Amino acid sequence: VWCRAQGSARSYGPVFEEQPAHTLFPEGSAEEKVTLSCRARASPPATYRWKMNGTEIDVEQPDSRYRLVAGDLVISNPVRAKDAGSYQCVATNPRGTVVSREASLRFGFLQEFSAEERDPVKITEGWGVMFACSPPPHYPGLSYRWLLNEFPNFIPADGRRFISQATGNLYIAKTEASDLGNYSCFATSHIDFITKSVFSKFSRLSLAAEEARQHAPSIKARFPADTYALTGQMVTLECFAFGNPVPRIRWRKLDGSQASKWISTEPLLQIQEVDFDDEGTYECEAENIKGKDTYQGRVIIQAQPEWLDMIEDTEADIGSDLRWRCAASGKPRPTVRWLRNGQPLASQNRIEVSGGELRFSKLVLEDSGMYQCVAENKHGTVYASAELAVQAFAPDFRLNPVKRLIPAARSGKVIIPCQPRAAPRATVLWTKGTELLTNSSRVTITSDGTLILRNISKSDEGKYTCFAHNFMGKANSTGVLSVRDATKITLAPSSADINVGENLTLQCHASHDPTMDLTFTWSLDDFPIDFDKSEGHYRRASAKEAVGDLSIFNAQLRHSGRYTCTAQTVVDSASESAALTVRGPPGPPGGVVVGDIGDTTVQLSWSRGFDNHSPIARYSVEARTLLSSQWKQMRTNPVNIEGNAETAQVVNLIPWMDYEFRVLASNILGVGEPSLPSSKVRTKEAAPTVAPSGLGGGGGAPHELIITWTPTLRDYQNGDGFGYLLSFRKQGSQEWLVARVPHAESLHYVYRNESIGPYTPFEVKIRAYNRKGEGPESLTAIVYSAEE
Repeated sequence: VWCRAQGSARSYGPVFEEQPAHTLFPEGSAEEKVTLSCRARASPPATYRWKMNGTEIDVEQPDSRYRLVAGDLVISNPVRAKDAGSYQCVATNPRGTVVSREASLRFGFLQEFSAEERDPVKITEGWGVMFACSPPPHYPGLSYRWLLNEFPNFIPADGRRFISQATGNLYIAKTEASDLGNYSCFATSHIDFITKSVFSKFSRLSLAAEEARQHAPSIKARFPADTYALTGQMVTLECFAFGNPVPRIRWRKLDGSQASKWISTEPLLQIQEVDFDDEGTYECEAENIKGKDTYQGRVIIQAQPEWLDMIEDTEADIGSDLRWRCAASGKPRPTVRWLRNGQPLASQNRIEVSGGELRFSKLVLEDSGMYQCVAENKHGTVYASAELAVQAFAPDFRLNPVKRLIPAARSGKVIIPCQPRAAPRATVLWTKGTELLTNSSRVTITSDGTLILRNISKSDEGKYTCFAHNFMGKANSTGVLSVRDATKITLAPSSADINVGENLTLQCHASHDPTMDLTFTWSLDDFPIDFDKSEGHYRRASAKEAVGDLSIFNAQLRHSGRYTCTAQTVVDSASESAALTVRGPPGPPGGVVVGDIGDTTVQLSWSRGFDNHSPIARYSVEARTLLSSQWKQMRTNPVNIEGNAETAQVVNLIPWMDYEFRVLASNILGVGEPSLPSSKVRTKEAAPTVAPSGLGGGGGAPHELIITWTPTLRDYQNGDGFGYLLSFRKQGSQEWLVARVPHAESLHYVYRNESIGPYTPFEVKIRAYNRKGEGPESLTAIVYSAEE
């Protein structure tokens, strides 16, 4: 037991690393043996036995076909009549016994078809026909094809013809003249790498000629009324109908949703990796122009057992109680049974077995061993194993003695644990010198044997001994209590108010017992300050023994809070706290909302941010357009926005412009961070308010007047449908000619007339327009027509 506690050369019961698996052996295989694997980790190493159908196999007989290779069972020249069955490996060492899962050994075989001649089939052309395969005895399942007349003329599954892989039968929905001939069922067995095929006697099909009549579908191949499947498997449902014309097959699920895992190929519906959601009623419908036929059947999903809760290796003291629990899922609901050292365990004396619960009362050494919880339903069995080690040994302080020197602070409290290793748990007594200690106002001995002394004075110094005993023996351990001067804060930090960027020192001095080291720690709002990660804001201000001052440099808003200085020795500690307020510019306002949108004004509202311990004096508003990423201060109404306001009007905006707005708060310490930008808004349209600039012109071909100007920027267009109106006349004449140029990016206009003389002066004016109206007219400019 002591070696087990130390963890060196620990002994333990068998734990399976490899267990036998279900095995299929092909009859007639060139392989002359079958190996069932079994290997368990154990210390000392395990020995192995095997059972077949619950009976132990004798491998010692000289002529035995069985032999053990390590833990594996090797069966020579296996024969179905003798060796087919259920096998189980049993692993044992001095700590206990476990049994493996049961593995079946089955033999794959395929016999020949009956030698009897098959009856000929005669049917009216155009009607459906079915040929029964009637496969010979076999294991496991077969795949089926059909021959027509000779090998290898295999019949394709083409919608008119269907071969059931459940029965092997061939169905022809509507016979044709080409179907005349001899039919043979071709069955194939696939076992590992071995393939064997056999085929039946031929059956002749002859057709009676008659005028082909159309008739409604009749379902002939159908899946079972109840189809059972395990979760994770693929389910295949078959449905095929006779009919003229050849019917179409459609599938639907009548309850619940159709899964995306369907693979439908007319006569077949395949559902991959079925789950409980796939359970329900399925319908196949056969339809042609003469009518329809339907068939319904249920798919029922079940599941092998899976562990939800398993037992684990457990060490328990003699005389204690223990409860183990196992739980498994599965459908049908698994039953649970228990094994001890490979043998069935039922309720008895101190042991109660109740389904998945195993309860021990007052454990004894004989309860030690290997236990297994077995959950099973008709689809499978799962095993969970664990070792129970019941311990009994005398108290032992070697691993955890009472501390040799126990310092304690005067007027303080000391806790002295007594934790010997013992099974069952030891009873504990404490003495000071020769005096037996009992519970009092100053002395407490807890239920686990810990000694607590309060309000300590110098008279409490001395030797303290813990005596521990159980029915296996006794032991003791002693420590010396030394009383030291209590630690006290002699100069506590003072609360303070400072501005952002200023420096401050929080003082903290302490007195303590000179025989012990003193350390100082600081915390902010109960979180310890990490000086290495403080980015230079915190420093210890002094290296003196009893001084633990904290200096704060370039204080930031985040440094506000409650600072606690703790002076600590190995026996006690003392703490004092102070509040620090760091004042700074306001925080960002919140929730900027734009409303009452006009052509040159909007109404802004916002919510108040933090004032950071200094009242907000005023707000300012900034905006940016999508033409520029720069934020610019805006004019507002009122011009000065007081610190208690939460709304203002922004004025002098450009019509038909996209804007974002933000608000900034300020106090005597500066301007704070801006709010998040508002959502983008566009001011309403208005008629242009500025005349285009740069009016001029001249040049060109003879008889032309060319007028030029500078295109108006987006900032001054004020609305959609922007363009230019030109007015011009020959100098001295009365009547103005007007031209419309409907594009904002246009920068010239050409007026051509044969009557225009060379270098004739014209008076020219320009104005802008948009769909809201026309803007002001420019000053008149003189532009000359083209020269000769």
